[in-house]
Amino acid sequence: MGRLDKLYAQLPVAAQHVAVSAFGAYWHWLRFGPGYRESVRGYRDRERLDAPSWRRYVHDRTRELLTAASSRVPYYRETWSAREKEAARAGRLQDVPLTPKDPLRTSPESFLRDDRLDESRLVFHTSGSTGTPIASIWTRRELRNSLALREVRSANWAAVSFREPRATFSGRMVVPDPSSRGPFHRFNVVERQVYLSAFHLRRDTADAYVAALRKHRVQWMTGYAVSYYLLAKFVLERGLEVPPMHAIVTTSEKVTPQMRETMERAFGCRVFEEYSTVENAMFASECAQGRLHVSEDAGVIEILRPDGSACEPEEEGEVVATCLMRDLQPLIRFKTSDLAAWSGEPCPCGLPMPVLKEVVGRIEDVIIGPDGRQLVRFHGVFTDQPHVVEGQVVQEALTRIRVRIVAAPGFGESDALDIVRRVQQRLGTGVEVAVELVDHIPRSANGKFKAVVSLLRGAEAPPQ
Repeated sequence: MGRLDKLYAQLPVAAQHVAVSAFGAYWHWLRFGPGYRESVRGYRDRERLDAPSWRRYVHDRTRELLTAASSRVPYYRETWSAREKEAARAGRLQDVPLTPKDPLRTSPESFLRDDRLDESRLVFHTSGSTGTPIASIWTRRELRNSLALREVRSANWAAVSFREPRATFSGRMVVPDPSSRGPFHRFNVVERQVYLSAFHLRRDTADAYVAALRKHRVQWMTGYAVSYYLLAKFVLERGLEVPPMHAIVTTSEKVTPQMRETMERAFGCRVFEEYSTVENAMFASECAQGRLHVSEDAGVIEILRPDGSACEPEEEGEVVATCLMRDLQPLIRFKTSDLAAWSGEPCPCGLPMPVLKEVVGRIEDVIIGPDGRQLVRFHGVFTDQPHVVEGQVVQEALTRIRVRIVAAPGFGESDALDIVRRVQQRLGTGVEVAVELVDHIPRSANGKFKAVVSLLRGAEAPPQ
């Protein structure tokens, strides 16, 4: 926990609202600052391109990125052969090597363009979708570009906007006290945004969440899919009356048909799914026809078999992404470890973007607290942990958590104690936490491991 986080945790609730709004003012400037409107116009204009013009734009942008990477990015410059660099300069994406996650995790600076090192940077330390911590490095313009993309291809497709009052479920510890009796939100007055705590959600607290939505006149909601599903389930079980919502835009986990039906019934609005990665290597979002379109002007997706060949439509394979919306730290043919399949049918909406049939393998187990709270995205305990190569959280009992760690050099007692503290901050100090150092974390047949595993018998989990 950083110094600011420690200070925030010590503030009274009213002061925490002020602190969240101060952060919101800074974030508002980051979001809507120079370059944002230009990016919005670009994404909207490209939606109107015909298919040949769209393909030409994506090819030219890909070739531009590959050419720069071959000579300006140390990792690619040093690992690509002369033939592969020639292919890059010609824009032949399939003829350059795949990029595994480990080099990015161990040496994020080697992925930076050496002709742009004087630009100011934003560094985001993420837990990684499989529990592998990664440092993602951005410029302000790149951040605004990514937010413009979400405005145009996610919020606007759902007929809402980030300029309207919204609620957010995310991994932020907006309510630091694990034993808090409420409120379970903090309000960012600058963007009229309600930060909902994903770590205090249970059946008996659901009314406090609904009250926050009503108090702040929230018009739409975005964030963790499983958290909104759990809240919707509690709303229906308790017969709570919710304020009218325009849309729910989900992130981070796959939305199953039962989850979608439950959320739409509880909140009386449509659910729109969004798919990306913590590295922002690519982006896909749901159109009005309910199809998941890949924004290839933001990132090109390949779906590959284990031998590296391309999958046929309807065939599941690994998602490999080439990010086109970030230049400072280019990710080229980046192995995401996610699994997906292309649709074999065009979308009736007529957009020129390719369509995913399904993203699979992104639903993790729910961790249940001793008091009944249900928590998702629990691998956030590995965020900003430089001495953790991989981590897995295993719930063995309501009051017992085992954390398996593949350690990097330098991992010590202070790292282990910090992990214990993070788990107990989410679940309470009555939970026993064992940190276990292991040589490796077992993979499934598809080569992935689950970052969060629940061994509780009969515990409720998101429906498959």
